[in-house]
Amino acid sequence: MDLTSLIIFAGIYAAAVFSPGPGVAAVVARALATNTKRTLPFILGIVLGDLTWFGLVAGGLTVLAQSFQIVFTIIKYAGAAYLLYMAWKIWRAPATVPTGLDDGSVGLGADGGRQVLAGLALTLGNPKTMIFFLAILPQIIALKEMTPLVVVELCGLMAIILATIMVFYAALADRARRFIAKPSHMRAVNRATGGLMAGVAVAVAAR
Repeated sequence: MDLTSLIIFAGIYAAAVFSPGPGVAAVVARALATNTKRTLPFILGIVLGDLTWFGLVAGGLTVLAQSFQIVFTIIKYAGAAYLLYMAWKIWRAPATVPTGLDDGSVGLGADGGRQVLAGLALTLGNPKTMIFFLAILPQIIALKEMTPLVVVELCGLMAIILATIMVFYAALADRARRFIAKPSHMRAVNRATGGLMAGVAVAVAAR
């Protein structure tokens, strides 16, 4: 794939990712409730979700994916249910500013694994993601002419763009959270972010 085509694809994909949607809202809510580092597993799940959709389209499995729509519906509702659980936890969180992972580590333990799965489920059931990969992507690149090298190039490019933009949103939300020191302010943030996360869950389930 020539450089011009890659730049065009990168620009369109970046614009699609940067535009507000369920994924961005969930990342912002997660970062506001915790911090940037604890949002990274969730972002990883979102990246894996996008790569899964791209793999289905690039592999010519779009028809197969549509045939197993019930599977994606189940995943969508499971993801929405977990987002509601996250919203409830955030809503009831103590009115204190969490310090996060002070040692600088980012673990993928039980909570990290659940966050990855939540991000993956959110993306697989996200209508915005579906529209991009099933309707827009085929208009940007010639899927039938893609070689394995092109697939690898595009996967790497998407992972970098998506992760960078989501981390940017998370960092902005984290920075805003750090300016809130009073318990009354933090309680309001918990209520707002919990409500935002619940709204994302409802929006995903309703589509």
